[in-house]
Amino acid sequence: MTDTATRSPRLSVDDWTREALEQIAEAGVAAVAVEPLARRLGVTKGSFYWHFPSRDALLQAALERWERDEQAAYGALGSISDAGERLRTLFNMVRFHTKTHVIYSELLKAAEHPAIRSVLDNVLQRRIGFLFDSFRHAGLAERDALRRARMAYAVYVGFLQLELPKFRQREQSEDFAGYIDHIMATLIPRA
Repeated sequence: MTDTATRSPRLSVDDWTREALEQIAEAGVAAVAVEPLARRLGVTKGSFYWHFPSRDALLQAALERWERDEQAAYGALGSISDAGERLRTLFNMVRFHTKTHVIYSELLKAAEHPAIRSVLDNVLQRRIGFLFDSFRHAGLAERDALRRARMAYAVYVGFLQLELPKFRQREQSEDFAGYIDHIMATLIPRA
């Protein structure tokens, strides 16, 4: 929950979208509602309507923010030239960026919503594309790179679901480094 004592009296679109994402992480997409968010932020509903015409507009803005942040995280990995190190860094991001993974899990539960479906499709294509490019850079043929990209993504989604309670509590997974070593040995062929 946001500390209202440190907030300025005027809220921005950024304040509202950040709080909407916090609410998604804590209680799911359905919990994003104007009145509870206004209470969390210590303002009236009028502040909300100054920035957004509707709850759907807020949800769309929050989704766009989450997608931009997610895209920036992947973009930062592009500067790592060694494909194996790039993939290891990506897999380790799961350990340190827990909130984005909790939000992703909650978005998957609400995938039938058209705005959410669109964002999830974009994120899926970008993530699979990143994995595909990394496996190609590691020397795999196109077909094998695509298969491993899909496999790696399926492992990520499965791991996320298995570890979601720990992510919510910001607990570390047991032997995560060993798990990453195993994933790397399984997915990256030895030269």
